[in-house]
Amino acid sequence: MIAHNPLTSKYFSINCKGKLLSLKTPVVMGILNTTPDSFFDGGKYNSIDFALKQTEKMLNEGASIIDIGGYSSRPGADNIEAQEELDRVIPLIEKINKTFKEVIISIDTFRAKVALEAVNAGASIVNDISAGDDDPDMVATVATLGVSYIAMHKQGNSKTMQLNPTYNGVTTDVLDYFIKKIQLLRQAGIKDVIIDPGFGFGKNRQHNYSLLKNLAAFKMLDCPILAGMSRKRMINEVLNISSIDALNGTTVVNTIALLNGANILRVHDVKEAVEAVKIVMNVEL
Repeated sequence: MIAHNPLTSKYFSINCKGKLLSLKTPVVMGILNTTPDSFFDGGKYNSIDFALKQTEKMLNEGASIIDIGGYSSRPGADNIEAQEELDRVIPLIEKINKTFKEVIISIDTFRAKVALEAVNAGASIVNDISAGDDDPDMVATVATLGVSYIAMHKQGNSKTMQLNPTYNGVTTDVLDYFIKKIQLLRQAGIKDVIIDPGFGFGKNRQHNYSLLKNLAAFKMLDCPILAGMSRKRMINEVLNISSIDALNGTTVVNTIALLNGANILRVHDVKEAVEAVKIVMNVEL
């Protein structure tokens, strides 16, 4: 049973370095990976010219945010040094920021140094898969920068997180984590916090679908909710397909997330996600 009415959800907006992004209607974040080994689009956008074309396509299709990442966080991914991550993302952020004047860029990183240089280059949101747990300088850095912060829950690291994820109760455990984390972030001076339950990050299929079913429970945190399930294993395992064929499944889980309170959809396929938002916002529940 759907427990959320998207037409009567609380009004949120986030400050993106002076640009106010309204979340009264859910928005779509387009994924732009510069990594050679990302699980779906690895190596596709290493060329700046090709990445610019993809950015233009996503913006034309209705993306409100472009999320740029230079470190693969897929299960089993190799570690890279901070300088390599910087070399992958900073030139692209600078070029996109100059080419598309009103663009809102988020930097997908767990490193404070990368966050700092990315914001200086033109990013206005920090998207941290570790919510500050993997770099002790991240929270203070984001507070100093005054940008919006996406805090994601994960269990373990990329090498270990899918080996045997265990919870007492995944929804209550993740909620408890965020209750403490949000208090810490507020005390540090971060005003705009978005929470991401971390689908696929230290969760098995049952955990992921339990979180999706109970996503509306996270509204109690009084923060915008980001759902990132695009073409992930939680879809592929159920349908017995590869990520290449997971667009329809992605649309289904995104729709469920919207009906349960998601404010931001993080996706590879912007057009279809924007269409899902438009349809859900015309449903009277």
